[in-house]
Amino acid sequence: MKQTIGGITLLVRDYDEALAYYCEKLGFDLLEDTPLGDGKRWVLVAPPGSTGTPLLLAQAATPEQQASIGNQAGGRVFLFLHTDAFWPAYRRIEAQGVQFLEQPRHEPYGWVVVFADCYGNKWDLLGPPTDEKE
Repeated sequence: MKQTIGGITLLVRDYDEALAYYCEKLGFDLLEDTPLGDGKRWVLVAPPGSTGTPLLLAQAATPEQQASIGNQAGGRVFLFLHTDAFWPAYRRIEAQGVQFLEQPRHEPYGWVVVFADCYGNKWDLLGPPTDEKE
């Protein structure tokens, strides 16, 4: 038996605001944007070339959901964006005004830097340990 995770829900304030951030600033691809009625949409995004699990951007509909926007992991790093070219990826999203919470650092497993998305969720940008600083 084979199983996969088909998507991860990311609560957002507004679909279009989230799409602008993830697609324009982070360079993600819009995989699907299907209206479901009553203002709901099925919106899937993923990093370019990704064969992994996409993000389902879900507009918060209740006070409980709204309270979780930007804090889906209770203040911990929530998502991990892997790249095969750390420094070009870092410089590209830095130029887009993405908020980094620290300086890039080299760890035994590779290069890493924590950034916050437009809602405050923490992400790790991770690259291979062999990448040379430009």
